[in-house]
Amino acid sequence: MTADTLAPPVRARPTLTRIIVAASLGNALEWFDFLVYGYFAITISKVFFPSGNETASLLLTLGTFGASYLVRPLGAIVIGAYTDRAGRKAGLTLSILLMVIGTTMTALMPGYATIGLAAPILILVARLVQGFSVGGEFGSAVTFLAEQTASRKGFVASWQWASTGITGALASAFGIVLTSILSPEQLVEWGWRVPFLFGILIGPVGLYIRRRLDETPEYIEIKPTRTPVRDVLRHHPIECLLAMGAAVISNSSAYIILYIPTYAMKELHLPQATGFTATLVGAVILGIASPFAGHFSDRFGRNGILTGTAWLFFLTTYPIFYLMVAHPSLATAIFAAGWLSLVKAGYSGVLPSQLAELFPTRIRGIGVSLSFAVAVTIFGGFTPFVATWLIAMTGNNLSPSFYIMFTAALSIIALVFVRLRRYPRLSVAGDRN
Repeated sequence: MTADTLAPPVRARPTLTRIIVAASLGNALEWFDFLVYGYFAITISKVFFPSGNETASLLLTLGTFGASYLVRPLGAIVIGAYTDRAGRKAGLTLSILLMVIGTTMTALMPGYATIGLAAPILILVARLVQGFSVGGEFGSAVTFLAEQTASRKGFVASWQWASTGITGALASAFGIVLTSILSPEQLVEWGWRVPFLFGILIGPVGLYIRRRLDETPEYIEIKPTRTPVRDVLRHHPIECLLAMGAAVISNSSAYIILYIPTYAMKELHLPQATGFTATLVGAVILGIASPFAGHFSDRFGRNGILTGTAWLFFLTTYPIFYLMVAHPSLATAIFAAGWLSLVKAGYSGVLPSQLAELFPTRIRGIGVSLSFAVAVTIFGGFTPFVATWLIAMTGNNLSPSFYIMFTAALSIIALVFVRLRRYPRLSVAGDRN
């Protein structure tokens, strides 16, 4: 028996396609769960938050949705730091395991009519578990993807948002089918649980695939830090602030699109299926266009594309909402969701690689995770709540557009400073910004 016979077989490095799928599955599960919760907010409010005041009940549901974002920075700190200490693979495995727990709790939770006050409390716990897990998921996955290749960081990392579009289309399809074939009573009784039960199936598949991944080439070449949180806050606070600012409009726009089914039904008095159809079209656009945006950023630079699309948000969101209010219909809802999703694809398809390039390898996991989590906590998860509250307070159906314009302005300012700072560690593509 020769030495070659005794040597263990060498496992081939996974293809780039498999790497993208593995990293994107957790993001897909995260967004599928959150989109379904947002799309069925009115139905869920009747199950877990019954109230004589329909607006108050909806606000409680959206508030619980937003509360899960309060723990995202904590999840970013814990899982992001773990990703930098133990490796990208370890962080991705932990985050998807926690996601499965949160999704399962939501799918199987009895309603208020069955267990009383325990129902809204336990559904809040489920959302907090989910929020904690996704706090570290985005940064870990972006870091993992961006460290696979030096020349195509934009394209590879863009699949974080492309997967969002794909799952968004799936979530919208569930909404269209369920609202079309089930009565409102059946939706409240059991129909809303169907997509959550489907979401549970994604988790074990993603967990299996992620456990078979290899570490990234960049991570293997460094000596991991034992104090990633201290290092990023002490040595890279400006990068954290700029990353937060750049992520603001990406998050607020994502959740204003998610809010469209509720907006179309409650404010425009359109059938529930109308909002789902509109977001389905938007999700398809986001899934298709995001990789193109990432690809173009590899060729022409990131900051210019980000700044241009941020200005499009600022200039076009008010006209889009005005069109929906002035001419409420399936056509205008589709146009609104489609346009906002196209602009978002241009911005968010480029954002992950830009964020990854702001931080050195040894603290990239915690840097991207913490920055994005803080931005999504403040300007993301509470966007549907803020939109509903603004309308209730002002009586103006167009008021959500002003919030998007405000968040776009914040990101534009941050991007100006990203350009002016001219980080020396940016990639060749980033140097052209």
